[in-house]
Amino acid sequence: MSEVLDQIHSREWFYTFELPDGQTTRSYHDGTLDAIHETRWAMLSRDLEVRYGGNYAGLRVLDLASHQGFFSIRMAQMGFGEVLGIDARTQHVEDSRLIAKAYGLSDRVDFQQADVHALDAAALGEFDVVLMLGLLYHLENPVGALRACRQLCRDFCVVETQLVPGVTGSVDFGSYEFVRPLKGSFGVIDETGETHGPETSVTGICLVPSLEALLWVMEKVGFSAPCVLPPPEGAYEQLRHGKRVMVTAQV
Repeated sequence: MSEVLDQIHSREWFYTFELPDGQTTRSYHDGTLDAIHETRWAMLSRDLEVRYGGNYAGLRVLDLASHQGFFSIRMAQMGFGEVLGIDARTQHVEDSRLIAKAYGLSDRVDFQQADVHALDAAALGEFDVVLMLGLLYHLENPVGALRACRQLCRDFCVVETQLVPGVTGSVDFGSYEFVRPLKGSFGVIDETGETHGPETSVTGICLVPSLEALLWVMEKVGFSAPCVLPPPEGAYEQLRHGKRVMVTAQV
């Protein structure tokens, strides 16, 4: 165990992990982003407690874009019986497995490298809880990702994402005599020069939804009753001001 902890302490991390030896990991952003992770966790854990009442042992969790395993590890510590983290970057998978080993959780939480659009639902099976935190706004096919999420979800889904301002109204759709109402909008964000970065898009083309678009699409791909969770007091500023949201939905 000391060798594992030595490896962790020898480098910097994206997350501030409180390790079993009483120390914390050093983050390469000097902790400036810790508030968003802690706000996400406060919102998520509160809703899970209300929904499941602490009865987590028999439930499977899928964490899409699990990064270095921050939320996967916390879900396992919370008592969920099986947690699988999926991430597109091999380095993140290796990092996550190292952290899981430090906590002695390797028997209940695992990590795999995969693209969210190429997941084999038949092989993976269904999960009681599917998390998609901080992923949707880095994708060029967010609708496809939500479809994959629905296919893998047996009960409950949580999506946390950046938003863009909504566009409302109607458009001529093929003819001035044939008008369709807008159901929201997507903004195009350019990360094509940043695909080498560990926290950015792997393709560089990002379609970010408006709130109206996100809720409408979630219902159309098969989720019911999507609900925006209220941020707690002292929440990260973007969640506090509605520039990001955490949305839950049922199957």
